[in-house]
Amino acid sequence: MFAVTGITGQVGGVVANTLLTQGQAVRAVVRSEAKGASWAARGCEVALADMHDADALRRAFEGVEGVFVLLPPVFDPSPDFAESRRTIAALREALSAAQPSRVVVLSTVGAQATQPNLLNQLGLMEQALRTLPMPVAFLRAAWFFENCVWDVEPARADGVIPSFLQPLDKPVPMVATADIGRVAAGLLQDSWVGVRVVELEGPRRVTPNEIAHAFAVALGREVRVQVVPREEWEPLFCSQGMQNPLPRMQMIDGFNEGWIEFESPSAVVKGSVTLERVIGQLLKG
Repeated sequence: MFAVTGITGQVGGVVANTLLTQGQAVRAVVRSEAKGASWAARGCEVALADMHDADALRRAFEGVEGVFVLLPPVFDPSPDFAESRRTIAALREALSAAQPSRVVVLSTVGAQATQPNLLNQLGLMEQALRTLPMPVAFLRAAWFFENCVWDVEPARADGVIPSFLQPLDKPVPMVATADIGRVAAGLLQDSWVGVRVVELEGPRRVTPNEIAHAFAVALGREVRVQVVPREEWEPLFCSQGMQNPLPRMQMIDGFNEGWIEFESPSAVVKGSVTLERVIGQLLKG
């Protein structure tokens, strides 16, 4: 049996679906019975646990062959990442006590970067979980193609997509959540010793201009991308309710300046799902 956290989200859902399709038993780790109902109907065990509750997580992780864990996203963190540090501490305590055979952790491209940015949260998780006594794999995934969901409305409405990624012709490492979940499910059923790092991106890197072109082809209308100037980011993010936009801005800087990158570029695993396929799915809603 495999325990899956984040099962109601995109990546966790793919992990669970892949395992179920392959005939594996799955324990869905959710915060409420309501969130687990659809998975229970498919034959999954359901374990109730808040990601800050080490005792509940321990019970959810006990007696399984492998555990898939991810850090709930915090896009507007405290300056010291207190929210994520609390979750990381609970996860480490629970995993150490439960002793599953192996752990697969969703991480990110650039988790090893030392420059301050939003993705430092995943670096902190890697640091904490790499000392666990069982085999641990960190799946460092590229920028999600599914982030293009925010581009659907402007592409449809006026054919202009705002872009924080710039310059517009700079290729960016991206990947589909379908590929992330598939690779994670494979790792859960694999065997290794110690700490393993797997870096994953899509079939090819894409530029903001290519994202606009993919929308244009899918919608059958002209779509172009427009740079959001750097000096406008902070007031824009604050107007949207963010209290601490700096880490998010630093993360985008990292992609734009190239210091958020894979640690071992020659060993990066390539997914098969294309940008065009994901955009087609997003447009179908």
